[in-house]
Amino acid sequence: MIVILVKDVKGVGKAGDVVKVSDGYARNLLLPKGLATEATEGNVRNLEKQKALKEEKRQQELAEAKALAEKIGDKKVTIQTKSGEGGKLFGSITSKDISEALEKQHQISIDKRKFVLDNPIKHTGDFEVEIKIYPEVTAKLKVTVSV
Repeated sequence: MIVILVKDVKGVGKAGDVVKVSDGYARNLLLPKGLATEATEGNVRNLEKQKALKEEKRQQELAEAKALAEKIGDKKVTIQTKSGEGGKLFGSITSKDISEALEKQHQISIDKRKFVLDNPIKHTGDFEVEIKIYPEVTAKLKVTVSV
């Protein structure tokens, strides 16, 4: 029997795959539990439409992410904080601080989890922070920490 998987099934395939399974497996497990639907012409056409819409949405999100990356590319954020001797900060600058400064100075809102900081910034100076906007789109933001 040929079925369209609604959810991922270990050893069979991922959601959206059209697979051939034994009749008993389909009738006794996949169909009753809602893990698959029968692969009729209408269901296959519906699946293709859904895949096309999903791909179109992904392309649109990718284009928006690239535009945002270009917009961020030439921006510079300045963060003022207190520091001790030798430019060592009393606290540290985290991705949350950078996100808030970017929103306040340039009106660009980006989630703090998208900033890639190996360690928090603990010294004054100029830094370049990577932002993962979309899985294959990244941007570099110049951050200046001053007293």
